[in-house]
Amino acid sequence: MGRFIRPRPKRLPDKLHAIRLYYHHTQEELIRRLGYFESPVYPGHISGYELGTREPPMLLVLQYARLAQVPMEVLVDDRLDLPEELQFHYQLVVQRRLRRKEKAASKAPQKRRRKRKVRI
Repeated sequence: MGRFIRPRPKRLPDKLHAIRLYYHHTQEELIRRLGYFESPVYPGHISGYELGTREPPMLLVLQYARLAQVPMEVLVDDRLDLPEELQFHYQLVVQRRLRRKEKAASKAPQKRRRKRKVRI
């Protein structure tokens, strides 16, 4: 078997984060509220799912959908938006992500051009 990167929903991390913000849960509270016991889930895992660095198990995504009372398709299909009551929190998440990217870009060191010595 070869290793390749599967296509992932680009908006899934922000949608999962918006659901947690909507319910005002910490990562630990969310783990308990989801009731997902198929495999251990830790706060670091939740952070990874929300940052897009980890891919959540399908059954965990199902638990998120049940918690938010939305069809699972809404979470995994980038063309579909969260319901109106969750949209405010989704927009907050997206704005925070953009601000973090801008801040990181402004702090990134600029490449210095080395001055060449001119030989005569």
